[in-house]
Amino acid sequence: MPHGTAFFTNRTPLPLGALLLLATLAPAGAPLFAGEPVQPGGFRHARITDAWAAYADKLTFGKGQTLALVDDGCTLSKPEWSQSDGDGPKVVVTYDSVDGDTDPKHEGKGYHGSTIGVPSSLNYQGKWGVAYNDQLAVIRGLECCHGKIGDGPTLAAGLQWIIDHHEQHRITTVNLAPVDDLAHDGPVPTEIDAKLAELRRLGIWVSAPTGNHNFTTGISWPACQPDCFAIGAVRPGKDEVYLDRHAKVDLVVPAAATSSSNAIACGAAILLREAIAKTGYDWKGDGPTLPEAILAVMQKTGKTVEDPPTRRSYRRLDLRAALDHVFAGAPKK
Repeated sequence: MPHGTAFFTNRTPLPLGALLLLATLAPAGAPLFAGEPVQPGGFRHARITDAWAAYADKLTFGKGQTLALVDDGCTLSKPEWSQSDGDGPKVVVTYDSVDGDTDPKHEGKGYHGSTIGVPSSLNYQGKWGVAYNDQLAVIRGLECCHGKIGDGPTLAAGLQWIIDHHEQHRITTVNLAPVDDLAHDGPVPTEIDAKLAELRRLGIWVSAPTGNHNFTTGISWPACQPDCFAIGAVRPGKDEVYLDRHAKVDLVVPAAATSSSNAIACGAAILLREAIAKTGYDWKGDGPTLPEAILAVMQKTGKTVEDPPTRRSYRRLDLRAALDHVFAGAPKK
């Protein structure tokens, strides 16, 4: 949206001055934004709604970026994907690396990919995901999100497709959604590893959920792999680490399942990338690649959460604080 304009309803733009007047009439602390968060408790906890309100006139919340959703397919006829309240179609491209065609419909036991884009990307009937103005590349990379290491070749093919087409479709972020529901305490060499390394080199964020079995000795593949950020969970509204966690976990996010935590983290990465680009923030002091720098900002601005059962501590996403850090660190004009 243009600088100096904020949207208070889905379709009607209000001048910033009018929005500020409304702020004086609203209850103290009430956020001013148009959409309803798709996960209200978790979004408030991670200060996503605070970020929407604070940066309504400074960020587009994902416009011009595409998130590649690598999962078990998608029912594209669902209205939230076939329609959008944004300026363009929500889904811009599709691919099926299992069958080698462009139809990512669910086959076999697939079901998950029709919903996991909601926390990061939804913009439909007044409900918003984190980066609600982004677009999606839907990639079916295996039959079911509860996969296995044997799915490595088809997932690798899906990641290679992203490598080959990321510039064409403006793909900046990858939600690698599958889990194998096992507790890996270290990497498992598979066909996806070289693809993950190349995506990292290209500056593309890739993250995966840790799993939902309350394991404390390891996390699911592919989250356990190098060059893939592992995203765990805290209970929404309470800084209590739960579900699968291990020393490899890079960030925890409030959600009812780690797949949602990871989707939210992907949306947050999109917003931080936009903020870095718009402000000219020098990210090179935070990490050797842009994805690593974005994660470092999330970690350094996130709240420390202790996990007594494992005697570990984790950093919990605080999106407003992360954006504040980037804007505060922008070069002075």
